[in-house]
Amino acid sequence: MSWFPPPKEVPTRVWARLPERLRREPRVSDWSRANKAAQAIDSFLEGPCFDDQGRLLVTDIPNGRIFRIGAGGGEDWTLVAEYPGWPNGLKLRTDGSLLIADYRRGLIGIDPDSRALTEVCGTVRSEGFKGLNDLCFGAAGEIFFTDQGQTGLQDPSGRVYRLTGGSLQCLIGTCPSPNGLVTDTSGRYLYLALTRACQVWRLPLTADAGVSKAQVFCQLPGGVSGPDGLALDAENGVLVANPGHGAVWRLDRFGIPTHPIASCAGRTLTNLCFGGAGLSQVVITDSDNGQVLVADAPVPGHPVARG
Repeated sequence: MSWFPPPKEVPTRVWARLPERLRREPRVSDWSRANKAAQAIDSFLEGPCFDDQGRLLVTDIPNGRIFRIGAGGGEDWTLVAEYPGWPNGLKLRTDGSLLIADYRRGLIGIDPDSRALTEVCGTVRSEGFKGLNDLCFGAAGEIFFTDQGQTGLQDPSGRVYRLTGGSLQCLIGTCPSPNGLVTDTSGRYLYLALTRACQVWRLPLTADAGVSKAQVFCQLPGGVSGPDGLALDAENGVLVANPGHGAVWRLDRFGIPTHPIASCAGRTLTNLCFGGAGLSQVVITDSDNGQVLVADAPVPGHPVARG
């Protein structure tokens, strides 16, 4: 029995592919041992976001690289930065610099022109983070980010932080694998992907450092992996990248599934953002294959805040 009407499937197509000249020899790394069952991999793309020229920026986690893809996609890729770290979530700041959730180094900033790195937040009360995953900006410029590490159902101690005015606040610390996150159009709620619980939570945001009445917004079917990156559309619908299902799910503001955006290529769809004219397209990282997919958005995207 299904509680909801059958959702309407949306197709994808390959928009860009990591050129062979930029692919590394497949290897087993410390990152792949912990996160890819010790597979030998050449890249793992994440963190898509567009700059003001309509070019897409993505991270390559195990190789510590950030790429910029031309507005036409294809194989028009430029290496923006390479450094000793594991960059995951990525957002553009108002001054044109990049803010990165780095698993090894915390929150860091990068100037895409000079390639200079700056530490934004590397520790919490002198202790290291478990391992940052993703980030987003609030309407007032505050930074929300997830500290996922290797948490899961066996250890539901992942954390969500808010950095505002130089003050770091732990909003919640009982999360089994917190991953992607995005605020709603009002800025009063934070949606949070819990990968190993196969859930998306809805957290009320208050002026103090606490979260109360945390709610399961969506319980996804289980599988080999759960929800990853999130994006918000203009109707407060939440788009959920789910590598376990090889699809992006679009949920309306009540949590009802309306559209699956099915992969035309690999299954490991890890993150997404809106782009194109009027934010009419959904752009998705097909991480295992070093590709970026695109689909026509069921509903146009909501503009991403910057800090």
